[in-house]
This record gives sequence, structure tokens and C-alpha cells, in this order.
Amino acid sequence: MDKVTYIGNADVNAIDELYNSYKKDPNNVDEGWRKFFEGFEFAQTNYEDGGEVPENFQKEFKVINLIEGYRRRGHLFTHTNPVRERRQYAPDLSIENFDLKESDLETVFQSGTSIGLGPAKLKDIIAHLKSAYCESLGLEFHYIRNPKRKQWFMDKLELDNRPKFSADDKKNIFSKLSQATLFEQFLQKKYVGQKRFSVEGSESLISGLDQMVRRGADLNVKEFVVGMAHRGRLNTLVNIFDKDLTELFGEVEGKEFDDDDTFDGDVKYHLGLTHDVEVGDKNLQLTLAPNPSHLEAVGPVVQGITRAKIDDYLKSEEKVVPVIIHGDAAIAAQGVVYEVIQMSELDGYKTGGTIHIVVNNQVGFTTNYKDGRSSTYCTDIAKTTLSPVFHVNGDDVEAVAQAFIIALEYRQEFKKDIFIDLLSYRKYGHNEGDEPKFTQPKLYKKLAKHPNPREIYKDQLLSEDVIDEAYDKKIKETLNQKLDAKYEAAKQEDKVVVTNFLDEIWKEYDFATEEDFEKIVDTTFPKDKLIELGKKLATLPEGKKIFRKVLKLFKDRIKMIENDKLDWGMAEMLAYATLLVEGHPVRVSGQDVERGTFSHRHAVVKTEDDEEEIITLNLLESDQAEMTIYNSLLSEYGVLGYEYGYSLAQPNGLTIWEAQFGDFMNGAQIMIDQFIVSGEDKWNVQSGLVMLLPHGYEGQGAEHSSGRIERYLQSCGDLNMQVINPTTPANNYHALRRQLKRNFRKPLIVFSPKMLLRYPKAVSKLDDLANGSFQEVIDDPRNIHKTAKNVVLCSGKFYYDAIAEAEKREIEDMAFVRVEQLYPLPKKQIDAILAKYENAENIIWGQEEPENMGAWTFMAMNMRHIDLKCVARRASAAPAAGAKEIHLRRLKKLYDNLFQYAAVPAK
Repeated sequence: MDKVTYIGNADVNAIDELYNSYKKDPNNVDEGWRKFFEGFEFAQTNYEDGGEVPENFQKEFKVINLIEGYRRRGHLFTHTNPVRERRQYAPDLSIENFDLKESDLETVFQSGTSIGLGPAKLKDIIAHLKSAYCESLGLEFHYIRNPKRKQWFMDKLELDNRPKFSADDKKNIFSKLSQATLFEQFLQKKYVGQKRFSVEGSESLISGLDQMVRRGADLNVKEFVVGMAHRGRLNTLVNIFDKDLTELFGEVEGKEFDDDDTFDGDVKYHLGLTHDVEVGDKNLQLTLAPNPSHLEAVGPVVQGITRAKIDDYLKSEEKVVPVIIHGDAAIAAQGVVYEVIQMSELDGYKTGGTIHIVVNNQVGFTTNYKDGRSSTYCTDIAKTTLSPVFHVNGDDVEAVAQAFIIALEYRQEFKKDIFIDLLSYRKYGHNEGDEPKFTQPKLYKKLAKHPNPREIYKDQLLSEDVIDEAYDKKIKETLNQKLDAKYEAAKQEDKVVVTNFLDEIWKEYDFATEEDFEKIVDTTFPKDKLIELGKKLATLPEGKKIFRKVLKLFKDRIKMIENDKLDWGMAEMLAYATLLVEGHPVRVSGQDVERGTFSHRHAVVKTEDDEEEIITLNLLESDQAEMTIYNSLLSEYGVLGYEYGYSLAQPNGLTIWEAQFGDFMNGAQIMIDQFIVSGEDKWNVQSGLVMLLPHGYEGQGAEHSSGRIERYLQSCGDLNMQVINPTTPANNYHALRRQLKRNFRKPLIVFSPKMLLRYPKAVSKLDDLANGSFQEVIDDPRNIHKTAKNVVLCSGKFYYDAIAEAEKREIEDMAFVRVEQLYPLPKKQIDAILAKYENAENIIWGQEEPENMGAWTFMAMNMRHIDLKCVARRASAAPAAGAKEIHLRRLKKLYDNLFQYAAVPAK
């Protein structure tokens, strides 16, 4: 039987039910109630001679209600805001609101047992509750439905089990706080007005992180993976990640990057770092992911990196902790936060709980917090997953340290998310060049007189005789001497270096050159082995009840092997199979990817009776790598960011995100622009992420036709990614294998088909897979080099539509050359093929997309050396028509325009 938990308004009937449940079995109720009833029964034995039960026994229930009130609503009445008065909430926790009187304060109540005091006076119970729930540290946790987790927090806060700090501990906290404070003051002095997004006002973040890392060493944590925006990032890099100060000062001064002119780099407060730190006799690895200015975009990336580390070598959620540091305005307003939180308990995405830290400086750029959200707290998103939230006063550095330590302990104990709302302020405006009094004059008038956390803590330690003035002076002198020395050393350096923040993982890989893309990559695989794998992946285990349509699909796959005619899905599955047996793990995620949006994949088969999952790709060989494939939550932004992060930390594996339809990538545009397209150019990070974007005009309307080829091609430069629009199962097979057969990694954007998945002519032979390689350009197979008067360059599904229409119209003098890889554009191969058509009068780029979309403008820009004509739909605001009849009419006009070049008039 489930334990009965505490109730908010303890009416008589509810108490009776609890008491009856207790009498049946004391383990049926929470520990606090159990102790209460034990004491209640013990006290009752004194009155079994028939004496009257004292009045205060009737009030015991009211005291229990009071205790519950503090547990549930104490966070609303804390002293957690260092610079503003709290908003007033009603009813408050006055005893009158619980039907108690001032005369009851001296009365002893058995209810004190439930909070660890034993029988106690009401005034002592209240003092204990205020200390537990209403001082510098408040906690929201009572909506948690699991009694064990609730009791864990009550034991931590009510039973005086919070972390306690010795004199040495306090000196460590003070030392780290001093590092944070003096670093910011040094930068302010040396780089007046330079934008750095200082942590001043929230310096306790640094001492809190330090305490969390120290505690992590005791709790079997091997790695922390951190994501944060710009606020306090430089301080975190230097004082938590031990970034070299000489290097950082060079970045602050804006020196050139130690690379060629093609590397753009990024601003100093966006860069990442991985560093090993020693805590006692243990080594921990700390990783800070690079990020753009798009707040919260790094959150899913951190989750993906963490999961890749778990899957690849840590093999335990306990050994790595993801930490995301938010801003108060961002966490309340950015939708990707919700997407990431919704991943936290899902099989394909969970990482064992994330510690969310909000640097709550109570202003978003210049927007007051009251204008930035409707919720009570900026952290109310945490209630989505019933995650506990600490609210802590940033000026009380020991309370901050307690919150960080307890949060880590909770995460390690329960593998759940937890939030810390670090209430603080920022000393300057949004950046050091802003004037905050423009928009918050009252607040900044008050802040001008407000001591920083270090001064507050110094005074506390002086009063406790933990340190003296000489100690304080020595710390300042030592730190300033170090800062000065590194500052002078930075002046001697001409350039700064930006290294991959996951450099150790990527040390065996190279960066690509243009010559690398001109090489033929060996993606061959033995035919006999290919046949063996094909039969295995198409064979379902015996004795399982499988849906008859699925059985037919798998039997058809066996026939494909036997008949040597492979469709798109079969070739794709064989690509995965060959990589798996070669030791490369494969991960695929996205909406409905297990079977595929168009039911072409069926990588996961479910039994009819109990929905047992069967993945035949994991039944190939005993020592193969693992195939993992997950239907994602209905998210693009969060999930694509997750898979990008996963690819960063797993270069030896194939990581794929598939959009349900190509245009669904619109919802993930920030991840594409800020990470996938430009990550290598900004941060020297490589990614082999594959994006499958179903693309093709088939009369399905504006939203289900275009994967927006034009956007990717416009973003191509510096060999930053690969964009392909393949036309054969074999070429797609080789493209996927090619991803892992080079000694570098680039994102691969695949405009994958819909119609071609089952198109009779879009098939390949086993020899095409076994012996071929990826073909960047495919010439017209009809060998009409001498007779063709027109050559049409095209890609994707357009090729099949065009040749079918040409046959119908009896057009014989028009050749169709497929450009399978659009970027890097294989110009030499295209020119070599075009040179064979010595009698061609027209070279045409043909596409099904409108003229202002698709690849036309990209081709025109890159093929300026030839007179390239264009045939496309007319320019349009929407990608495609919404009505089938309009689609067909425009399609006819498209081919009328194309075949007007032909010798035989269009029929």
C-alpha cells in the first residue's frame, strides 16, 4: 500500500483517516505523521483513567496545519531578495490564520516531534520552521508526489542536516568569492567600458559552483557538463574552469586568432573549454559548451553532450552531471527551456537529472521582472516536471553554498532535475557600456550603496574570528599580483588560439581542406557480407506475434535481396547495418522515426500482444555497435540541439535527426544558424550530424513540400557543411557511410525523398552498394552526348519527373544531369560532364521549386562561367500551392517552359 502523505488542511475526517491508516500499519503514513501519532498515543496513556483530554490535543491538529503551511508556502515569506522588498502574499503564516493564539506560544505541542524537535513550545516550533523555510533559503517542493523525495527535503531542512562549514570551509568559500570579485574589479579597471557581462552582484555563483564541484568529488561524479549564457561567463571560465588568464586577456583585447583568414572566431564570452581539475585526491573533468547570444539555445546541446558521454564511455548517469545556468528573463520566456525540461524523463533523452541554476539579477536587458513574466517565479517552469526549486539570497554565500551542495546531493540520489533561483542583482547595466539608470533609477540608486557579497561575507567571518584583516589583505595582494602578471604577459602575445572545447575527443581527427572533398571516399563493403546483413535485418525473431502488414514488409525486404532490387528504406537500413558491424554506433531521433513518417523504415517493430520492441539492426553480430532510435517529443528546436550536442561528443558514431517534413526545420532555425552552420567557423568544433529533410513537390501544400534548400545553400561557405539531394538508394547509402569514412566531420544536410521511397525506378542493385561510392554528379545514362541539343542540370525528384515527362512528350535531344551534391559544389565534375555535350545549345538549371527558392540562385552564382538558364515555377511568397489542381496546372506550365527548348515541340 502507498504511504499516505501530508495534507494541507488537516480537517478532522482527514486526520481520522490518517490515524486509522496508521493503526493498521505505521508504515502507511509519512515519518512525520508516524512520529506524531506515536507521541499522541504515548501522551494519551496518561489520561486512560478517565481524565479529560487536555484542550491542546485539539490544537495539535492546528499546529500540524501550521507546520504544513510553512512547508508549502514558506518560500513566499523568505528573506531571499538582497535588494528589493518581497511582494506581499495573503494569507501569511501568522498563527491567527491557523486558529491559534498568542497565548498558545508557551504551550508544549507533541507536533514538534514531526519536525525533529520532540514535544516543544509553539514559539520554538515556529522559530524552527522559520529557520528551516523562511530565511535566506526557501524551497518549493510540496507538489512533489513521491513521499520519499519529500521526506528527503524535510529531513535536510528540518532536522538540521544542511551542510555545515568548518573554519577551513569558510576560508575556501571566501577565497573563491575573492577570486570572483577581484577578477571583475581588475577587468573594470583595465578595460573600462568594455563589454564583458560581469557577474558583479552575483559573485556567489562562483563560490557556489566551486562548492558543488568539491561535493561532486565525494559523490562519484567524474564530469560536469555546463551550459551558460554570457552573464558571468568569463569569471566562470577563469575561476571554475581554470582558463589561462594570459589567453583570456588576449581575447578581451581583441587580438587576432592564430589561424588563417578563413577562421572567424567568436567573442570572448561565447567560447567553451574543457579542463581537468583536482579535488583532493580525485580528478574531475569540467566542460563548458560554447554558445551563441541566443539565450537558452545551449541547453539542449549540453544534454546531448552529456548523453553521448554516458552512452559512449561513462555508462552511468551518476558519473556525469549536466548543469545549465540560466538568466531569470530567459528561463521564463524562452520556449526551448520547456522543450529541454520535457526531455528529462524520456528514454531517448534523459541524462539522470539536470541542475538548473538561475542567475536572477531581476532585470532582463532593461525590462523589469514584472514585465517579463506572468508567473510568480521565473522558475515556475520547474513545476512542469514537479522539480524542486531553491530560492536563495545571493548575498548569503553560505546559504548559496548549501543550496548548490544539496541540489547536487538530490540529483545524485534521485536522478531528477532540480532548480536553484539565485536572487541577486547586476552592478552595471546589461553590459558595462549601458546606463542602467535610464530604466531602473530607483534600483540603481540603492545599489550604489549596497556592499558586494565579498564585503558582506568578510564582515561575517571577521565577527566569527575565522579571518582577520591581515588575512583579507594577503588574499587581495596575492590575487592582484597574479592578475597583473598575467595581464603583462598577455601584452607579449600577438595572437590568441581558439581550440575545440572537446579537443581530447577530437584529437585523432583533422580539419577538412578543398582537396579532401575532391577525393573519392572508399565506402565499399563486401557483397556476400552485405547479403548476409540484409537477410538478418529483414528477419524477425521466431515465436513473436507480429502485425501482418509488418510481416509482409519484412518478407518484401528478403525478396529485395533475392531479386537484387533495393528500395530506399532497404538501402538506408543496410547503411546502418554495415556501420554497426564496423564498430560505429548509430543514433536516430525525430518525430516518428522508428517506423518513418512515410512507413519506409520500420527500424523498430512492436509485437501485437505486449508491444515488445524488436530492433533487428541490433541482432546482426555479437560484437556489433548499438543502434538506438527514438521517436522524439514533438519538438524540433530542442531535439535538433540535443542531437547536435550528441554529435559533438561522439565523432565515431552516426548521429541523425529526421524532420517529419523538411520544412519542420523552421522550428529549429536557431540551432541551424547558430550551431550547425557556423559552429566550426566560430569555435573550431566539428560535427558529423546528419539532418534528413523530406523534400519534394507532390501537391501537399506549402508546409509539406520544401525543406528550404535555398536557406542552407545561402549559408554555405568555408566548407562548413554538405548539402545533398540524392536520387538513388545507393547514393544515399554511400553518403551515410561516407560520413564516418573520412578523417574529419561535417554536418550533412540530406533532402530526402517522399515519392522516391517507393518509386519503381528509384532502386539500386547490391553491386551499387558493395562496389560503388558516393557520386557527386550523375550523367544521363542514355549516352546521348553527341545528339543532345540541351542539357538540364537538376537534382532530386525533379529528375524522375522530368524524364517521365520527356518520354511522354517524345523528347529525345535533352539530357538530364543530376547534381547530387549541391555543396561543396563539384564544379570540376560538372564541367567535365558538360564538356562531353559538345553540340549542346542550351545549359539549363531545372527545379520544381519557385525561382526565388531552391538551388537556382546558388547555381547561378557559382556557375557564372557558363550561360546557365533557369526553368522553375514563378517566384512566390509561399513554397507551394495549397490546392492539388493549382499544383498540377503549375507543374504542366513548368514542363511546357522546359521543353520549349527541345527540337520536338511540346505536345
